Amino acid sequence: MSTPSPRIQFEVERQAGRAPLLTVEHGRNPVQWAEDNREGLRAAVDEHGAVLVRGLGLRDPADVADAFQQLAPGGLMPDREAFAARQPYLDGVYSSLTWPANQPMCMHHELSYALEFPGLMLFACLQAPSVGGVTGVADAHAVLDAIPPDIVRRFESEGWLLARSYNEDIGATYEEAFGVSDRAGVESYCRAHEIEFEWQPDGELRTRQRRPAVVRHPVTGQRCWFNQVAFLSEWTIAPEVREYLVDVYGPDGLPFNTRFGNGEPIGEDIVALLNDIYEAHTLRTPWETGDLMLVDNVRVAHSREAYEGPREILVGMAEPRNVFDLDTHAQDGAR
Repeated sequence: MSTPSPRIQFEVERQAGRAPLLTVEHGRNPVQWAEDNREGLRAAVDEHGAVLVRGLGLRDPADVADAFQQLAPGGLMPDREAFAARQPYLDGVYSSLTWPANQPMCMHHELSYALEFPGLMLFACLQAPSVGGVTGVADAHAVLDAIPPDIVRRFESEGWLLARSYNEDIGATYEEAFGVSDRAGVESYCRAHEIEFEWQPDGELRTRQRRPAVVRHPVTGQRCWFNQVAFLSEWTIAPEVREYLVDVYGPDGLPFNTRFGNGEPIGEDIVALLNDIYEAHTLRTPWETGDLMLVDNVRVAHSREAYEGPREILVGMAEPRNVFDLDTHAQDGAR
């Protein structure tokens, strides 16, 4: 019987304020490298929560799709319930979310409001912007420890609620979000995914979904702040944009907003506090064209900073998990 080859141990560079960085030899075939080093890279992600790989020289969507498939042999997930549109490429590979370049995307865990979410995020940079555009990362356990205990206790007890309004003017339409084309399909999807829904007289769809705000990591058992309470809040929207949206759609017709699990509003002060805590824990390594990044989506939140110049980041999602399969200690309140 042959002896299995030993797992490669990578030396990941850690610098203050920077995301963990793994530099590999230039000129390697990126797909072959991904196949040969999958276990070692995944071990590095398990250790650090997120790893940016530099030197692979990823050049086109086909390379990216093949590399993603090697790193996620269980397959890539379809994009469902996104709050903004993505451009599909191939084999479960998508563009980053359509979002104004001058507006940051605050820290969040991908699809943490969905019943099924990716345990692993994969990013590849085909064109780095001239200014900004960093995908920041923040450790969710450290963030949780920094949040005042009374706030944590309330969210643990009640969970959090995401309210969405779908229309043809802003954000993803319900056809894009749910992958269906008619009302019956929407209603079937919502019932299967524990989403409350209501059709408005003008045909607009409004939904509400309650989810846990704190979960335990499925492998380490660490408690993690896992949600999009701050990012999808009305108070994180630029003030002039928020005023316009409220004027056009009304306070209950915003494309998205967050509340406590019992439906009560979350104050601007709490949202500002959460964003300040995220900022204090953010690690940043500017993209270079050809980079690859893997992120444990439970242990680590990610963001996208404002930028100038063309930016092309491809995204894959893998290792689906059901949020209520995680140990939340407050599942009844979060449902």
